[in-house]
Amino acid sequence: MGLDFIQGGSADYENALILAGFGKFHYLLLTICGLIYANTAVGITIISFVLPSATCDFKMKSEDKGWLTAAPMLGMVIGSYFWGCLADTKGRRIVLIAALLLDGLAGLLSSITHIFGLFMLLRFINGFAITGAMGICFPYLGEFQPTKYREKVLCWMEMFWTVGIILLPIIAWFLIPLTFRFSYEFTLGSIEFSWAFSSWNLFVAVCALPSLVLGIGLYMFPESPKFLIECGETDLALEIIKDIYESNSGRSRSEYPVEVLKRSEKTNSVMDTHNRSIRTLSMRKPNHLKILFSEIWDQTKALCKTPHLKNTILTCIIQFGITSSYYTLMIWFPELFDRFEEYEKRFPNTPASVCDVSSIVLDNVNGTLVDDFCGGSIDTSVYLHTLFIGLACIPTSFWLPLCVHRLGAKFFLISSLLLAGAVTVGLYFVIDSKQNLILSCVFEALTSMAISTVYCVMVDLFPTNLRVMAAALSLTFGRGGALVGNLLFGYLIDLNCVVPVVIFSIMLFISGALCFFLPSTGSEALD
Repeated sequence: MGLDFIQGGSADYENALILAGFGKFHYLLLTICGLIYANTAVGITIISFVLPSATCDFKMKSEDKGWLTAAPMLGMVIGSYFWGCLADTKGRRIVLIAALLLDGLAGLLSSITHIFGLFMLLRFINGFAITGAMGICFPYLGEFQPTKYREKVLCWMEMFWTVGIILLPIIAWFLIPLTFRFSYEFTLGSIEFSWAFSSWNLFVAVCALPSLVLGIGLYMFPESPKFLIECGETDLALEIIKDIYESNSGRSRSEYPVEVLKRSEKTNSVMDTHNRSIRTLSMRKPNHLKILFSEIWDQTKALCKTPHLKNTILTCIIQFGITSSYYTLMIWFPELFDRFEEYEKRFPNTPASVCDVSSIVLDNVNGTLVDDFCGGSIDTSVYLHTLFIGLACIPTSFWLPLCVHRLGAKFFLISSLLLAGAVTVGLYFVIDSKQNLILSCVFEALTSMAISTVYCVMVDLFPTNLRVMAAALSLTFGRGGALVGNLLFGYLIDLNCVVPVVIFSIMLFISGALCFFLPSTGSEALD
């Protein structure tokens, strides 16, 4: 390509990225960001296998399970905006590393506790941390991509989410059926204590390790040059782009033709007012902290004013509708599979709806068959059915990135959400575990594709200084919906399961309709 756009050795960020090429660096970055996204899939849905496995260790009823699934969601509600603010002020990479390491540490600690309240607290911290990783990895990846490749690269993240959904039941299937159990009892004064470590504890520990590995591995990657330019650090951004050029082309950094990066027309107010990068402000100094909070407040107000207000409202409502339905049902699907298996063992060849199955198992938990229920293990078919759900996402995981340029992100959003709403309605009419499995597979494929597409779209909707914060704000609304959904489902599944099915389907239909009002994306350079 010609170099006419280089004036006096300077170029803007988009053209500098184009000259750096697309190659090895971008594939490595996609790999680690994709693995982070796959890890969030595991971290968010791990509770779905802990519920039936740890029911008797924690003596949980359905309401307790609802609270346990709600704990990480509450952490996500609180953590989303916290991490978003940090990422837009201190940097994408360092905040992403911190979130991953915190998630891994909390996960390991949760694997060794048998106190229900403490376990809930640690899973709350898991949710608090993992939402930071989820909210930051898309903007971080997207800011390294030239416009030509950005939307397609971001859409490939859906494949990694699918990998996470597939790996989770495989790991659970391998570990949870193990029969070992280590126990230790001791007395402290007049109080007796007991501790035990069984297969489900090992499962939780193993699922915590990837966060630690990925957090350490991310040290090998640079900060987003786009973010650095917004902070006024153009020299450091140029050095990073030269490294990208060297990695992609195999040539020396000195051969890179750009000598100076043009400054962004929209730098943050800290740079304008104090003539220093916002990253250099210390959170330990009161005057610096005051400046940071002022900048965060200014950015938050900017999201609530034109020209960003419309997109902020749309993405928040859409995220609320999708997330409340998706995470609630995905976390509860293994529990529903387990309930179907229990029912069909006791009443073979007897058709029953989800509501019928739940009412039978409710009697079981309340004491009629509680010993038998607690003594049993998760049926093999539950792992297999959950694996099928993950495998069902493979076609849509390829369809999205391969066709997004031709059909547009809005097409995938609207069609997937409207169809997912119809599938949710169909869950009420299933009469056996096979029908439940088929609809669950279709639901997972459609809604997971919609969630990934929303993240892709949001990278283009907001400028760099607001990008992660906007994603975090919408995630806050989404996780709030998931929190309400889990509590609602855990309470109503045993009493009147028609209500949550109707509510979730309506939310998906509304979210699909609102996607009509989103602008088209993927054709312009990042602001």
